[in-house]
Amino acid sequence: MLIEREEPLDRLIDLARRAAEGHGGTVVLGGEAGIGKTALLQEFTRRLGPGTRVLWGGSEALFTPRALGPLQDMAHALGPRMAALLDQTAAPERLFPALLNTLQEAVETTVLVFEDAHWADNATLDLMKYLGRRMPVLPALLVLSYRSDEVGPDHPLRQVLGDLPATAVRVAMQPLSPEAVAALARQAGRSAAELHRITAGNPFFVTELLASQDSGAHGIPASIRDAIWSRLSRLAPDEREALETVSIVPGAIEPWLARALLGARADAAVDRCIARGMLLRDDHGAIGFRHELARLATLDQISPAVQQSLHARVEAAMAYAPTALAGALLPRQVHHAAAADDGGRVLALAPQAAAQASRLGAHHQAAAHLATALRYAGEAPRMVAAQLHEDWANEAGLALRIDDTVIEARQNAIALWRELGRMDKVGLNLRALARLLWSRGEVRQAGDCVDEAVRELERLPPGPELAMAYSVRSQLHMQQSHVDDAVKWGWRAMALADRLGDVETRVHALNNVATALLFVARPGGLEMMEESLALALRHGFREHAARAYMNLAEYAVTFKDFALAERVLAEGIAYQTRHDLDSWTHYQLGWQARLRLEQGRFREAESIAGGVVGLELLAPTIRLPALIVLGRVRMRLGEADGLSLLQQALRHALETGDLHLIAPVRFALVEAAWLAGELDTAHEELAAVAAMDLDSFDPWALGELAVWWRRCGLSAPLPPATARAPAPRSAELAGDP
Repeated sequence: MLIEREEPLDRLIDLARRAAEGHGGTVVLGGEAGIGKTALLQEFTRRLGPGTRVLWGGSEALFTPRALGPLQDMAHALGPRMAALLDQTAAPERLFPALLNTLQEAVETTVLVFEDAHWADNATLDLMKYLGRRMPVLPALLVLSYRSDEVGPDHPLRQVLGDLPATAVRVAMQPLSPEAVAALARQAGRSAAELHRITAGNPFFVTELLASQDSGAHGIPASIRDAIWSRLSRLAPDEREALETVSIVPGAIEPWLARALLGARADAAVDRCIARGMLLRDDHGAIGFRHELARLATLDQISPAVQQSLHARVEAAMAYAPTALAGALLPRQVHHAAAADDGGRVLALAPQAAAQASRLGAHHQAAAHLATALRYAGEAPRMVAAQLHEDWANEAGLALRIDDTVIEARQNAIALWRELGRMDKVGLNLRALARLLWSRGEVRQAGDCVDEAVRELERLPPGPELAMAYSVRSQLHMQQSHVDDAVKWGWRAMALADRLGDVETRVHALNNVATALLFVARPGGLEMMEESLALALRHGFREHAARAYMNLAEYAVTFKDFALAERVLAEGIAYQTRHDLDSWTHYQLGWQARLRLEQGRFREAESIAGGVVGLELLAPTIRLPALIVLGRVRMRLGEADGLSLLQQALRHALETGDLHLIAPVRFALVEAAWLAGELDTAHEELAAVAAMDLDSFDPWALGELAVWWRRCGLSAPLPPATARAPAPRSAELAGDP
């Protein structure tokens, strides 16, 4: 019986009714552990009428979560096509639209329940975001439950929840009132005030304490763990053994696994545990604890040595799994093998689990599996260890993690491959290391790495690795505004790529050369960028297409081609949103805000930029264009935080070493100082700009330097490069307003 849950229950039922009318939606159900989320959802689904199917899936507290775990749980109920795609570990770009079609074509209304989203893998988080944005037009309801006490400001779920549309309904589960706790306490003959004080109205805590047979002021357990241990101490030995075995497995234990672990002799003990309310058996015969807290409390009282032995038993028992489950079980096998400290099994299983997670887009989970394997790298052959370091660095980089550990992993891979004489692998990892170092602002070291990669790869028969190394060399020159070198290396990359039929490298190199030419106003750049974009779209290279949209938009805004900017930004943001390329979307929104600023539409610019800057977990480089715009708008509007926002932007820009990012912030700080009458500060900022490589500046940036030079009354001659300023800036310099 549910107490004080009628309001959220009625709300869920009303949303299910709207979904049945074709107006689907998303519900986010949050609350602390034990607050009754599962009980509420079970009662909600029980009350749904005919014509509604309920698909239930969840994530577990594994060391590394299952990729798309909730969807795996629902696979067979979704039909043979979805089951087959999951068995094939189809990529998200195939899997997610297939799920959408399945929901659209369903005869029945569908309620999708994703439980314990705080434990979800990244592919599941992407799926939640993908579905959440599309639910309003489906005859379906998506319900996400999570523990609010486990989702801090930096938790990845927080960003997913922030990205859901405004129509998403948020339901916060509340503790039981003192009156409700008192009613339960009276039924059990317990002290109501003391019970509420200890439990704070948490329903699970209340029921566990009431189930404990201790009583009296001094007999009430000091913690919930003590209450659960009190119940365990009164069980028969076979019941306790069954509970301890079940506690070693996060989530529920399927019938086949229960048979392999417990055997028929434990059936009676399991049945008695179910009768006592310690365990539950679901409609599919799987058994598990009534609540995760009870499982953890049971697990905590098992010695480490016994836990390790039980984990080994579970991993061995998974050999009896149905063949169709082999792939889905990999993350669980890795979890138990690692907990059993079985290095051989971890080395055999973790790379398979990582590859599976990577194919599904769960790069955080792939990196975590490989990190588990790397704990045993000393036991592995050198070739295996080298591949582990390389693969982990790849996955960690794709998960947007770039720190010293990733750099070290690349260096370890390079050293091991060099020892093994695999110079092709040495070149590949040097090229990847160069891009990592560049992203950290270590420009010289990045150049040294890619030069070494080229030298090593040129000793081998020409292949795609060498072509891409040439293109990365071009990219580094382009980002440093070394136009001639960027063009030279880009053409070299394209020539080899064309010989090899390597379309991806051609797309990458075209973008480099086009960007280099565009920003110094040389002919041919626009046509090359359009070719790069068209090829990327035709061949499904989504990241390359996003990069082309981004560079083309930056060019159009910078060179004041507002018609082109409007078109490219609209197309690019729509493309990136459609394919859930959120980092690219947020970066381009920063440039859309810049466009509005250039057009004098300050409030629109402020709104767009503020929306990006306010997002949590964005990398500083992704947030930077929006941060610069927000600082400039606030400064021009006289807001107090304008200057501090620009100073924050300058810190981030300097970390990148990218002159195209640093100069706009410096110009904004010049303007702020000029408006405040602080000419000495303005002169310092202008001197910092003048000390940069002005030959790499585009004409509009040179024009801005010249104009501020004149406005701030500097007596020194204008830098010669400013002669390339465009007509509007030249007119102002000539005294023509």
